[in-house]
Amino acid sequence: MSFFQDMIAVFKKKELLFLESFKESEGVYSFLFENQKDLTWKAGQHGLFTITHKKIKNSTRPFSVASSPTENVVKITMGISDDPSNFKKAMLELKEGMNISMSGPVGSFYLNDNSPSLLIAGGIGITPFRSIIKQVEAEGNRDGQQIQLLYLDSKKSYLYKDELDEVAENTSIRVTYLDSRDELYQEINKFTASYKNNGKYYIAGPKSMVDSVNAYLKNSDIPKPSIKKDALIGY
Repeated sequence: MSFFQDMIAVFKKKELLFLESFKESEGVYSFLFENQKDLTWKAGQHGLFTITHKKIKNSTRPFSVASSPTENVVKITMGISDDPSNFKKAMLELKEGMNISMSGPVGSFYLNDNSPSLLIAGGIGITPFRSIIKQVEAEGNRDGQQIQLLYLDSKKSYLYKDELDEVAENTSIRVTYLDSRDELYQEINKFTASYKNNGKYYIAGPKSMVDSVNAYLKNSDIPKPSIKKDALIGY
């Protein structure tokens, strides 16, 4: 999506009806909202979500939409510490039937062709990739597209693991769980050796991890246009 399309999308606000929230793992929660009929997005994009049930500072935050467009809900997942921000406190206060506002969707972090694709997730950076692989599962692999997900999590909590494993069983998508940067680079090397410049590389996670992996890919002579990044800040 172009910059101007993103700007237009930001001004399109939707009121989303809160359905439920639940704990994914220690310190990580998912929130589900009713999907309006006229709300569409591309798997991997994010929205700007605004608290509307109370007045707080910094009431708007960006989150990847973790559900795919083929699902019936808008799902966002976030880490919430024992001393959460005002925004996250307000999220935990949501009750069934309350609303939150969403602007967007925005961003170009989505599969846009049938190139072999390496999805590289760090921690909660798995959220846009859940949307992407659930969409691929619903549509079926396009022309046998090769897709591999590398999921790095030093805590080994691996959000959505049961869902990811189920998708891997029912599609040709490969999912590899890793807990060290050395293992991650070894797997990246295998992919680049096979596909090199014919592949597309998607990185999502904490900014330090995204920057490091991006630099590694560039040092491996992967051209900048073949790399897409989604750095999460303040999560």
